[in-house]
Amino acid sequence: MDRAPHPRPTRLRRSFARLTSAFAAIALGATGLVALGGTAAGAAANLAQNPGFESGLSGWTCSAGSGATVASPVHGGSAALKATPAGTDNARCAQTVAVKPNSSYTLSAWVQGSYVYLGASGTGTTDVSAWTPSAPGWQQLSTGFTTGANTTSVTVYTHGWYGQPAYYADDISLAGPGGDPGDPVPGAPSGLRTGGATSSSIDLSWSPVTGATGYNVYRDGSKVQSVGGASATVTGLAASTSYQFQVTATNAAGESPRSSAVTGTTTAGGGGGDGTVPKHAVTGYWQNFNNGAAVQKLREVQDQYDIIAVAFADATGTPGAVDFTLDPAVGYGSEQQFKDDIKAKQAAGKSVVISIGGQNGTVSINDSASANNFANSVYALMREYGFNGVDIDLENGLNATYMTQALRSLSAKAGSGLVITMAPQTIDMQSTSGAYFQTALNIKDILTVVNMQYYNSGSMLGCDGKVYSQGSVDFLTALACIQLEGGLSPSQVGLGLPASTRGAGSGYVSPAIVNNALDCLARGTNCGSFKPARTYPGLRGAMTWSTNWDATAGNAWSNAVGPKVHGLP
Repeated sequence: MDRAPHPRPTRLRRSFARLTSAFAAIALGATGLVALGGTAAGAAANLAQNPGFESGLSGWTCSAGSGATVASPVHGGSAALKATPAGTDNARCAQTVAVKPNSSYTLSAWVQGSYVYLGASGTGTTDVSAWTPSAPGWQQLSTGFTTGANTTSVTVYTHGWYGQPAYYADDISLAGPGGDPGDPVPGAPSGLRTGGATSSSIDLSWSPVTGATGYNVYRDGSKVQSVGGASATVTGLAASTSYQFQVTATNAAGESPRSSAVTGTTTAGGGGGDGTVPKHAVTGYWQNFNNGAAVQKLREVQDQYDIIAVAFADATGTPGAVDFTLDPAVGYGSEQQFKDDIKAKQAAGKSVVISIGGQNGTVSINDSASANNFANSVYALMREYGFNGVDIDLENGLNATYMTQALRSLSAKAGSGLVITMAPQTIDMQSTSGAYFQTALNIKDILTVVNMQYYNSGSMLGCDGKVYSQGSVDFLTALACIQLEGGLSPSQVGLGLPASTRGAGSGYVSPAIVNNALDCLARGTNCGSFKPARTYPGLRGAMTWSTNWDATAGNAWSNAVGPKVHGLP
């Protein structure tokens, strides 16, 4: 979000720089090139078990039963892996391998298919991956890493992409010094059962496994939790929804096969994070400054807006802490008048939240102390001004671990009525492994809505693996699909667009395009070339930057998009 009279190109340049780096990484993976520091490991033995899948899937675990072995096509030997993505599962097949600390390794594999990934996690340094967007014949991917000082095992994996056909992998190699496998890999847990359930959580328990030092919990094929004992509570679930669960046992030698699956169903009733927000809502940012857009007092914000994000809180000298100062440019005679306007909006059924960040925001939450400072300072602003909650609009990145800690701490202070909104850039929501996406999933039980900014972006991948350019209905729907199929509830997804051509450097679309995208996602009508595999009638709605730019343009955006959002099924 931009405070300048004319949106600066800095964030746009950053987005293109990220895209340039991403495509450079694609080229590196596609050519199989890798630069390694330290001692060369090319002559070392292959540490991967059953690397050519001649022994079926022995040693490998594939998500959601997505993996199988085939006799054709193969790169070498008599078999290869075939893994098929389905729904929200990307067909991840993985193996944990014993390694030595402070050692260099080369990882390679031969792959075939569209959007095939090869990677290693748990390296103790930087987790790595390589991928190819298209390999009609066998193509080698290669990458490398150096383990951390305390790393004794890593997980190597392959996976495909949502909406893509099956991919193939063969002759996977991890070359480098072997570690001490220690105890054998534990067996699969038994006796998995569900226990108590709420509208947002389900309790699980199972029989302990001899030799296990921990357990991984999988929900609908994706790992969601690691625990030390034989029980867990899975949170962040949608009300009145059924989920499938499995667990695995782990130790230093690796991860067991998955247990038999059980199904659990959450109870009815709303989770946290909704406050007074209606089922379908329009969010608008209100500018606490004058940058050439119409200057408004809060009482003048158009009635179509259900959530009003006051932009912005300011960083202080204390790490993580924020404060708010009313800008004289907006014309209030006193802070009390501003507070009275907040109360009046709330009396009319609106929620008013304080937004953190923006293009010039410098708030950083990267440890427990700054997370606590953030929660305490935001809660203090909520009490002082009467804000319903907080909007996270940090455009220079965030730390998922500590932002999660900060927001959960705030939730514990503010209670179930807390409204939490987020406004990530498109690059931040391309994958569930991104910090913004991780944070949203981590706080799913208290999150209200993610209004991704579909502007100042450039081209991005949709959930079907195709590249879409901003400015079209397909750009909105295909990118929203990633969030909708990646774990967020439809009620937690909104479409963020500029209110006018002056509201952003690029990406403005007419309100008619916004409304077509809403229809496509919620009803399956008015789609472009991309049409989602299913509809999402619970879609939360839309957001705009800003109520001020909307007023400057004669309220054309809110007058068109507001009724469409409020008329969704």
